[in-house]
Amino acid sequence: MLEPVALKDFFITFFSSALIIMAGASYALLFAWSKVKPRLIIKLSAYASYIILLVSVYQLTLAANLDGYWRIISYLMVIGYFFAPIAIWHLCKQTYDEPDLITTLEKDK
Repeated sequence: MLEPVALKDFFITFFSSALIIMAGASYALLFAWSKVKPRLIIKLSAYASYIILLVSVYQLTLAANLDGYWRIISYLMVIGYFFAPIAIWHLCKQTYDEPDLITTLEKDK
């Protein structure tokens, strides 16, 4: 029978999971903030948060005995999470920076 997490690794799993949530949220927030206020220190802080996210995902895959396809899925999700805030930023910019859209909607009324 497969033991998902050994009892000795319970706290490592718990804290690395919590760190994934915190680092992912801070990466997204700092990335958005660096786009609003373009300062290098904010952008570097966002990338530092992403590195913390990478390390915590690696630690979680080791502690939770994720092997094979599960490890590949974990790393694909981390790679996708790097590009998600960038894509969302471009989507928001394209959506809200289009002045013709507002005038078109006002003309239709």
